[in-house]
Amino acid sequence: MEKRNRARELGVTIGTLTPGQMNSITDVPGVEVGHLSLICGEGKLVPGKGPVRTGVTVIKPHPGNLFLNKVPAAVHVINGVGKTIGLVQIAELGVIETPIVLTNTLSAGLAADGLIEYMLNQNPDIGVTTGSVNPVVGECNDSFLNDLRGRHVRQEHVLAALAQTSSGPVEEGSVGAGVGMSAFGYKGGIGTSSRIVSGYTIGVLVLVNCGRKEELTIAGSPVGSLLSKRTATMDNYGSIMIIVATDAPLSARQLGRLAKRATHGLARTGANSSHGSGDIVIAFSTAEPIPHYSASSTLRLTRLHESGPDISRLFCGVAEATEEAIVNGLFTAQTVIGRDGNRRVGLPISETLALITIKT
Repeated sequence: MEKRNRARELGVTIGTLTPGQMNSITDVPGVEVGHLSLICGEGKLVPGKGPVRTGVTVIKPHPGNLFLNKVPAAVHVINGVGKTIGLVQIAELGVIETPIVLTNTLSAGLAADGLIEYMLNQNPDIGVTTGSVNPVVGECNDSFLNDLRGRHVRQEHVLAALAQTSSGPVEEGSVGAGVGMSAFGYKGGIGTSSRIVSGYTIGVLVLVNCGRKEELTIAGSPVGSLLSKRTATMDNYGSIMIIVATDAPLSARQLGRLAKRATHGLARTGANSSHGSGDIVIAFSTAEPIPHYSASSTLRLTRLHESGPDISRLFCGVAEATEEAIVNGLFTAQTVIGRDGNRRVGLPISETLALITIKT
């Protein structure tokens, strides 16, 4: 598919804080992202056979063994009609011990199987001399374009995505888990952005599959209500997965506070978390991994002091990065034709830019 430009490359500036070098979740040191896209067949839907328009996106908080060196983490559920896996243990223990996998709704269990296999291969002690492992899988429903019932994402696809992660620029739009996603009546998918705040980096990656066309707001401009009706297909209420990474030294409780502020960025795009949506934020810090094994019964960690100004600036950063990640997901997503000839067109960029008040 032809590459489309990101919002900032076209002169659309969101917020006031400075992005990282790549304006990506991978600006956070150690974070890696990988995709695997599954595109096969065309025409009439034959459940279980295709057409297939789906995929897998994986996020590694660091390139090492996450079971042995976990990262502090938190979850915020904006609206809970989702089929995610592993969130309960994150909420209870405040750590993530596997990469995060994003895929389609009915493939979540199969994706978890692939992730478990990956962790068992790395850790022969799991289930033998130590406990179990908590796979983390997020999902959105891509059934408008994809054969959802076919559950085409398999263990080998997850393992392949995990094997090709990179700390470089992240491919966005109709790629990986984003292949079959829709947003604001247009093609949705993967988007990312980052902010530098008080010497720390905040990066956000979204799987955007939510919002109605009339609600779409970009850089404060109500473009959705002004865009030509002919350019969008049926409205989409949908869901969104928001992954927040930072190198700021935050506790699980503080990460929970950070995750809640991602909702401000989501709201600025016009989305309002519909009744049937699964709108979920997972946040983690890479500052100080927590060892699975330790010779000591105590653990001493550095944490950001909340009486200073940094915590509020981090809140601002995550809101801005979330908003821009969603917009980038829309700007970069190419038109996809899926099952039964269903079409999701990419956001009409020229018309959209004409409706936005460009900030210089």
